[in-house]
Amino acid sequence: MADLSIEFAGIKAPNPFWLASAPPTDKQYNVERAFEAGWGGVVWKTLGEDPAAVNVSSRYSASYDAHGDVVGFNNIELITDRPLEVNLREIEETKRNWPDRALIVSLMVPCEEDAWKRIVKQVEQTGADGLELNFGCPHGMPERGMGAAVGQVPEYVEMVTRWCKQYSSLPVMVKMTPNVTDVRHPARAAFRGGADAVSLINTVNSITGLDLDRMVARPIVGSQSTHGGMCGPAVKPIALNMLAEIARDPETAGKRLCGIGGISNWRDAAEFIALGAGSVQVCTAAMLHGFRIVEGMKDGLSRWMDEKGYARIEDFRGLAVPNTTDWKYLDINYKSIAQIDQDKCINCGRCHIACEDTSHQAINKLLQADGSNIYTVNDDECVGCNLCEITCPVDQCITMVPQETGLPYMNWTQDPRNPYREA
Repeated sequence: MADLSIEFAGIKAPNPFWLASAPPTDKQYNVERAFEAGWGGVVWKTLGEDPAAVNVSSRYSASYDAHGDVVGFNNIELITDRPLEVNLREIEETKRNWPDRALIVSLMVPCEEDAWKRIVKQVEQTGADGLELNFGCPHGMPERGMGAAVGQVPEYVEMVTRWCKQYSSLPVMVKMTPNVTDVRHPARAAFRGGADAVSLINTVNSITGLDLDRMVARPIVGSQSTHGGMCGPAVKPIALNMLAEIARDPETAGKRLCGIGGISNWRDAAEFIALGAGSVQVCTAAMLHGFRIVEGMKDGLSRWMDEKGYARIEDFRGLAVPNTTDWKYLDINYKSIAQIDQDKCINCGRCHIACEDTSHQAINKLLQADGSNIYTVNDDECVGCNLCEITCPVDQCITMVPQETGLPYMNWTQDPRNPYREA
């Protein structure tokens, strides 16, 4: 059976599934219940200086899919609103009770050297395994010069990271904000400052919806609202892209990365690991379904690894990175076209409608003698865009079939039609 244990930036854990810094890791009671359920580690909810932050009510809102399931979870909650001394005492007790689990502490204090020096030394005395610098919180804290206000300025990221490495012997992980144009710049800065790893992504600036009767966005505080930070399945594509950008950047390639963003099952975790993550953090799925979801995550990942012949996480970590490139290097001469399996087709016509109205009119609608329709692909018109495959409700009914063109590999930098092509 596959071995799920990991060593990440010098931190050992029985599996790569960690709870992210968030309400589920706000206190000893929650964290110990999570460890009992089987989580390999936690990132304790962000600590700050006393007096503790003051939160508002309400704090959460969500976006839903057509089936009523949450796809985007929005919050305007701040860092811990519990006293620093209480958190430090509970961290020490929890680590003593669960020595085999990874316990990382998230931190956010003003951008002052003494403040960081003071808090990292306090955390180190608890026996915690590592630090995560919260440079990503997008609401409330940036207005105070913290969170994303630091994470969006590479010079600040490097400076604070360097302070923490100077004053603490613990591994330091820097949490990236997604609310930037190019995540590679703050990631490079973190590693220049001596970071042992980066974690990403933090939440995305968002307003999930409005109450149109009251004309106020959700969550509603009295008669007002504000933008919050969104997590959940909706942000997974953003997180995967940013993870891949750092993993394949020549300046940060090979560095330790922790994946966060919409991880809800073992397959999500495997995708993050394949793009370079050595561990993953989960929040929304645990908040919606409870801590026991980790059982299915561990079992599913282990079974898949056995099936593929991967004995350890490191055996497939980063394998998808070399296959991720810039658009300009994709093979322009590669061609695939759609193929419809008539035995599986239910003749719903969704592929035809989508292609006819919005794409290349490459799916024929053929009226039969009994009044029904069948749908076939016009190979000459099909450009292989995948729209029909995406809209089809039947798994594997429409597949994209590679075509032999007889043409060699050629990318846009080589194409004679490109006036700026490389020699």
